[in-house]
Amino acid sequence: MNTRTVDARGLEPPEPFERAMEAIADLPPGGEFTLLLDRMPQPLLRMLDRDGYRHDARFREDGAVEILIGRP
Repeated sequence: MNTRTVDARGLEPPEPFERAMEAIADLPPGGEFTLLLDRMPQPLLRMLDRDGYRHDARFREDGAVEILIGRP
């Protein structure tokens, strides 16, 4: 299965958060996507935890943050 990638690097707030929320809204049950950002989005991660979404965040070698987000 190919995972959609939402590249929100280089965007000014609140655009990265808005793009993430649009992608989350489009996820079917069990679906997932990868989000690329310039920094770790602590408010987004707290919201994902609160709402029961799966997420796995890591720093890439190029300094970007890559987050795999999955809908329950």
